[in-house]
Amino acid sequence: MTSHLSPPALAPPDFGALPAVTAALAARAEEHDREASFPHEGIELVHRAGLLTATVGAGADGPGGALADTVRILGALGAGDPAVALVTAMTLFTHAAQARTPFWPDETYREVLAESAERATLINALRVEPDLGTPVRGGLPATIARRRGDHWELTGRKIFSTGAVALRWMLVWARTDEEQPRVGSFLVRSGSPGLTVEPTWNHLGLRASRSDDVLLDAVPVPLGQVAGLALPGADGGRDQVAGAYNSLGLTALYLGVARTAQTWLTGFLHERTPTALGAPLASLERFQSAVGEIEVTLNGAERLVTALAEAVDAGDRAAAGHAAGAKVIGTRAAIDAVQQAVALIGNNALTYDNPLQRHLRNVLCSRIHTPQDDTVLLAAGQSALRRTATN
Repeated sequence: MTSHLSPPALAPPDFGALPAVTAALAARAEEHDREASFPHEGIELVHRAGLLTATVGAGADGPGGALADTVRILGALGAGDPAVALVTAMTLFTHAAQARTPFWPDETYREVLAESAERATLINALRVEPDLGTPVRGGLPATIARRRGDHWELTGRKIFSTGAVALRWMLVWARTDEEQPRVGSFLVRSGSPGLTVEPTWNHLGLRASRSDDVLLDAVPVPLGQVAGLALPGADGGRDQVAGAYNSLGLTALYLGVARTAQTWLTGFLHERTPTALGAPLASLERFQSAVGEIEVTLNGAERLVTALAEAVDAGDRAAAGHAAGAKVIGTRAAIDAVQQAVALIGNNALTYDNPLQRHLRNVLCSRIHTPQDDTVLLAAGQSALRRTATN
């Protein structure tokens, strides 16, 4: 059911600003990576270009951007600073899910939109815990919601909480302490009593994402400020379109990283002129063929992601089902492209004086995101085997 919200003064997304935003993010990306500092100014640029709220639904008087728009945005931001892109992705995915099937309480979401019109308002779902691991592999959260009169109290720890230091809203996955525990997402505003961000993030890649731990010590949450509270397994299964946003959006992000690595590589090959050769490395067929392989690989992966995103937007359910497989293909293409670039130029690729080592560290993070390759390939293999068995 579409919520009737008062129109917020949301800036429409300025797609024409994407090249300038990408360049501005790239200018600070090395600094933020080196210092593992959160790119606040980068998020502000994304906000001012209207990109953070591009997927707010038309029913909420938003731009109504869909998956193809999301892919376009995240590819461009990933080429500039993938940490900014990843934090942006979490917010875009949340608004897109709300546009499809409203799950936020109306009053709270109106508040989110009003804030978003005035400032960069970041949102993320906090689900991963130290003992649970990734929730998609099963299990109940250890984070507990206890009812206390007119509110809930949340206690627990969430890890790998992307953008934690800058989030305005956190959708904290927790279970109740009832005799029959229910699970759901409790909507927690930053600055709530008992909420602490612990700076634990010390990662190889995406260092600027500040995916720190979030500690909750009896954090109060109004009774109505919860989404999807139900018995485990009562949600009717996973939302395939939500999965497509995650798979295709994040794949576009990492393909953006690979494109930036390719751009640096080609520049290096034009500039590098060994004295024994007397000409740039770019003049050698060996290097031309290697760059050609990267180009063909990335072209194919980008085309696949874009085509599937457009098909999902057109209502093609089969396309949504193929999105996880496209993530395997696309992220492997991105990793392979950067690794080929590293192998091609040797030591110059791995020195901290050049950015290729940073692109390599960042692109490797694509393997971590849900759905992970083993689960995608297992499901695809089982499906293919069942199909053969019934023929």
